[in-house]
Amino acid sequence: MKRMMIALMSILLTVPALAQYGRPHYYNYSRPRPIFTPHRSYTDVYYGLRIGAAFATVNSDDKYLDGGSAKTGLNVGFVAGFQLDYHSPLYLETGLSYVEKGGKGQYDGMKFSYSLNYLEAPLVMKYIYDVDRAFSIQPFIGGYLAVGVAGKMKDFNHRQAYSSFEDEGFQRFDGGIKIGCGVQYDFMYAELGYDFGLSNVSHDYFDTAHTGTLYATIGFNF
Repeated sequence: MKRMMIALMSILLTVPALAQYGRPHYYNYSRPRPIFTPHRSYTDVYYGLRIGAAFATVNSDDKYLDGGSAKTGLNVGFVAGFQLDYHSPLYLETGLSYVEKGGKGQYDGMKFSYSLNYLEAPLVMKYIYDVDRAFSIQPFIGGYLAVGVAGKMKDFNHRQAYSSFEDEGFQRFDGGIKIGCGVQYDFMYAELGYDFGLSNVSHDYFDTAHTGTLYATIGFNF
């Protein structure tokens, strides 16, 4: 939580510095955001920063890895969106995020928790629907690939901790489906989404483990 607050303060301090350059390049009051018509002869590009919380679980056949209780972590990163065609409000968005996933649970009366911290690269298709000149709704669907960079498994009964990505724990690589919706007012942006992990992140050949993460972020586009 302390890291989340420090990162949030950093972004909020950065917003005024960027705002002095005016509104996003695709929107200002002197030149309203263009309507998607055949008269447009260029495609749009945007960049954004995101920060928020991730509420993660892991569903596994292995009871010692089954973290069905949500674990809260940090979600921070940047994105870039590219309009696919100037006739259409469809965008391809990618980027890079640091996401703290994991889970909590109990096994034979023993309480445990583990963190699975990833660098995650999404690739989603986004539809930007302009409600008016300042406000838009932006549903999206796509996928993501992730690699584990850090994490600890904690056994509270035996007061032991070790790496989440050792042989007894999880594999480093994950991937799955990403779905959600964002809203934008002027340059401010908010998003709610869910990552459905499709990869088996367990080392066991007979058991499976899949991540699942609900996340909420705020930020801005420019």
